[in-house]
Amino acid sequence: MDLNGLCGDLSSEKSTQDEKNNSVMIWSLAEAVQKQTLQIGSSACGATAVVNVLQALGFDISSAVVDKCVQTKLRKHDAPLVEYLMSRSVAGATHQQLIDGAEKASEGKVMGRFFSFYPERSVELTAWLTSWMRKGAVAIATMNMQVAVPEGEEIPDAWHHQMIFGVDTEGIYMTNPLEVEKRSLVERRLCSDSLLLVRQQDILTRLSEGTDFSVLAQLPEHSLWEQVDVARQVGQMVPKDVAPAEVSDSGFVIIPAAYRSGVTLFALRHSELANELLSASELPLLH
Repeated sequence: MDLNGLCGDLSSEKSTQDEKNNSVMIWSLAEAVQKQTLQIGSSACGATAVVNVLQALGFDISSAVVDKCVQTKLRKHDAPLVEYLMSRSVAGATHQQLIDGAEKASEGKVMGRFFSFYPERSVELTAWLTSWMRKGAVAIATMNMQVAVPEGEEIPDAWHHQMIFGVDTEGIYMTNPLEVEKRSLVERRLCSDSLLLVRQQDILTRLSEGTDFSVLAQLPEHSLWEQVDVARQVGQMVPKDVAPAEVSDSGFVIIPAAYRSGVTLFALRHSELANELLSASELPLLH
């Protein structure tokens, strides 16, 4: 749900911390509109989220500096198919890059702790986020946007990092874009295997008779590529007796992704909250 049109009506109704409704707002809607940073570059949703986190923690650091510290990786659009797929699997940033980037950009003043939500965890997301955020933590959700896609909408072609600035009975409030999503939807996107769907069109436009998939066996994570068997998927996508130009763009190839779905909580390093985050247990698995 887009919040831009709601800001004027709702901002006065949101307090910074509303104990009665089990909610917390780091920023009001009006503040979020004013303070949030939108996408700073291609594949840079992670760096953008870190910019917003640092802003929420009181740091004014340029987007360019943060992006350099996060070391955003780009897609190699002009590369042959296999090299393109390898670039797609790591394009953007992982949660560890966000943690390292925030620490470097803040000159060590900010730390982060990642909590995996896959496999499914035994946790009530709203209460868990509210508890940490009331203590001063700022969260980034790392979500697979290719799952739980609303009916009638096109499947996105990437994962997404978003800074969370509020939680209440309406849902989870996030930046870039400014929106509130239902808790159930966010939970599904937070609980995903590390896989990425690559559109058929992106495959076919780079496929040639000389495409050599054997190079994937040389990667450190080669076993993951072997499990999804890209060569077999591509072969099934293009029947032998049909020209690639005649194949409709209705399918996907599944590849391993470097990202892990979950939530990274950030805090000032020299604080009681930082110590609490570092000593916190992993979220228990749902049995």
